[in-house]
Amino acid sequence: MAFVTANWNPLGEVFYRKFDLYTVKWMMREDFSNCLITAAPYGGPIALMLNAMRKERSQSLRPVLEIYSSSGALITSFPWKSGLVVHIGWTASEDLLFIQDDGTVLIYDIFGTFKRHFSMGNEVLQNRVVEAKVFHSVYGSGVAILTGAFRFTCATNIDDLKLRRLPEIPGLQDSPTCWVVLMQDRQTRIILANGKDLYILDNASCIAVTPPNLGPQVCAITQIAVSFNYKWLALFTDDGNIWMGPSTLKDSLVVIDTNYRIPPKQFAWCTRSKSTNPCVVGIWDKLLLVVGSSKEKIKFHLDEEVHLVPEIDGVRIIGASRHEFLHEVPPACQDVFKIASMAPGALLLEAHKEYEKESQKADEYLREIKDQNLLFEAVQQCIEAAGHEYEPEMQKTLLRAASFGKCFISNFPPDMFVRMSRDLRVLNAIRDSTIGIPLSYPQYQQITMEVLIDRLVLRRLYPLSIKICEYMKISEFKGASRILAHWACYKVQQKEEPDDSIARVINDKLGDTPGISYSEIAARAYDCGRTELAIKLLEYEPRSGEQVPLLLKMKRSNLALHKAIESGDTDLVYTVVMHLKNEMSRGDFFMTLQNQPVALSLYRQFCKHQEPETLQDLFNQDDNHQELGNFRVYSSYSNETTIEGRVAALQNAVDEYNKAKNEFAAKVTEEQIKLLRYQSRMQKDTGKTYLDYSLHDTVYNLLLDSKLKQAEQLYKDFKIPDKRFWWLKISALAEKQDWEELEKFSKSKKSPVGYMPFVEICVKHHNKYEAKKYVTKVSPEQKVKAFIMVGDLDQAVETATERKNENELNMILLKCTPVTDRLILEKINRAKSQLLKK
Repeated sequence: MAFVTANWNPLGEVFYRKFDLYTVKWMMREDFSNCLITAAPYGGPIALMLNAMRKERSQSLRPVLEIYSSSGALITSFPWKSGLVVHIGWTASEDLLFIQDDGTVLIYDIFGTFKRHFSMGNEVLQNRVVEAKVFHSVYGSGVAILTGAFRFTCATNIDDLKLRRLPEIPGLQDSPTCWVVLMQDRQTRIILANGKDLYILDNASCIAVTPPNLGPQVCAITQIAVSFNYKWLALFTDDGNIWMGPSTLKDSLVVIDTNYRIPPKQFAWCTRSKSTNPCVVGIWDKLLLVVGSSKEKIKFHLDEEVHLVPEIDGVRIIGASRHEFLHEVPPACQDVFKIASMAPGALLLEAHKEYEKESQKADEYLREIKDQNLLFEAVQQCIEAAGHEYEPEMQKTLLRAASFGKCFISNFPPDMFVRMSRDLRVLNAIRDSTIGIPLSYPQYQQITMEVLIDRLVLRRLYPLSIKICEYMKISEFKGASRILAHWACYKVQQKEEPDDSIARVINDKLGDTPGISYSEIAARAYDCGRTELAIKLLEYEPRSGEQVPLLLKMKRSNLALHKAIESGDTDLVYTVVMHLKNEMSRGDFFMTLQNQPVALSLYRQFCKHQEPETLQDLFNQDDNHQELGNFRVYSSYSNETTIEGRVAALQNAVDEYNKAKNEFAAKVTEEQIKLLRYQSRMQKDTGKTYLDYSLHDTVYNLLLDSKLKQAEQLYKDFKIPDKRFWWLKISALAEKQDWEELEKFSKSKKSPVGYMPFVEICVKHHNKYEAKKYVTKVSPEQKVKAFIMVGDLDQAVETATERKNENELNMILLKCTPVTDRLILEKINRAKSQLLKK
């Protein structure tokens, strides 16, 4: 496999290789040396614009921003019309940040559409921005600013902006020689060099540090580079040495003499996370130098200006004619392809080649691997090496070798092979120059499939995104549905197409796809100023709870009310009604409710408990005299505290009932007024409370208070039925135990309720003696019951016998006990026997 290792360069115990990702044909207006340039990590886009900070450039020129894919395809370009830009950088979500000298940070998307802006504070505004950097952390994307007062201000997460002004650096009279942002212990720190002095700044302190083994001859640290994962730090000193070590600065890895006193134009780490030989890359004019911990060096001669983009597993090298990737050859690839390698993966690859030639050597290689019991490991190495190769043909060769080897393993799990085959097919699709996302396999594993889909959607590559989701068997909710929703939100922004056409196309494409929210798409249409399109899209939204809020936001209140009523959700109707009440004039509000009976009814219920005065206005507007009468009656008892006020309110109610031609209600209300006045007089005369009693309770209390004449007067004035009045009087006299008056009352005239009530009321108040006085007057049908109530079972038996009523005898029998009532039991049995004989 000599041709595979042709571009391998040894560096200690490992190899580094540099290969072309794309041959590009930029349409750039300026070369790299005159531009601010930034490339997003993980194969992201490249942005550049003329550096207006350069004094030699004409200030009259308006710089043009250009955004390209990694394959060199122009995504967008537009003239910069805002302030002086000091620095540009990409966020983790591939938004582009422009940091201006006044501290304003503007955010644009990948297509150059402005999203929002924020300020880094008044201190930055007053002292202006000298330098700035964009960095990434577990919290999100952040911005660090160095002001003209030589103070640092940081925002760790631009989506949750919290500005922190870092402490002052002692003795700093000019801009630092160099500085970087470091995330350590989940805290943002600045490492800066002022000459040979090195400082670490955090939120509360500024600490001077001296890296071990740096050397006494160092007069200045001119460059600092921090690794992608913030674990390693590299320093370039004025004596041409590169110091490498952990970012804690508590130990050193190596110090290497480059033989270059001039600091590199760019200085970056180029190492994978688990490498045993970390290395850094520096650029001097036409030279790219790679140095590692082994003190060896690799030199690449350049024929053009280049820009370095650090990645998690290497560094991208962007030039005017090509886009390259430099990285450490992964261990699996070294094992398989290294010359004279005896690794199991290398032997398996040779075995497969001989097999394709139909050579018996294939069997010899296989036996050698199997004798060492390394066939499983050989297949693994070939699969892993395939993931790290960029050429599809080489990927296929390695996967065929792995497939060949696993045929001789009975229990080899297929998931590893299938997963790698799928992943490589996806990676090859996105690496294509028409897409231009050159992800390596480690980068792909780091960002995950979900983030990759997000980035494809961000680039509006909807068909490819959906095909990948289907191929990778991603659920419809997380995959196709979400992508189609993004597509629809983009579609509504195309203002050249008519509303009907766009709404129809979106519905035809989306239909009833699970997870699709037409209300979100409609909201995007409304934000773009297309209200009518938003309304048409809302017609496809099945959830009224999602339709109504947006309709209210769009000032389509009547339609929102109609949708809320259709939903049958009373809370939703109340929401719209309250919105209408605050939005409309009182008259328009009432007129709107008149046309919606359901809403009107619900609003009346609300007013009944919360705003009774508004309820009165509603009834007045409708000339609803019946409800107005009811309202007056309710108001008389809930709001009025004086008799005069209550009577007046009730009189108004009478007037309303008369207008409503409800004679019964008017008559009853008049009688209530009459009763109120009577109760008021009695209360003044006696000092006892009678107000708010019903007619029944008023008469009863008068009888209890021995106001017999007054009770009689009410009985006559209000035409209380005789039976009710007798019951009231019997109950009141018994309660006050006026037995004598009760007896007189029973003899006053024939009782309209009979005399059984007298017996019952006396027994209820535990006076059987008085009860016996009325038993003889009880009707024959109730006499047996009366005798039982007063306890005269013997007389009850005689009465039942005379009436020849077996049921009454059985009723008495239930009241008897065998021990105490033996004689009565005998009489009952004799009586029943006589009845049976007859």
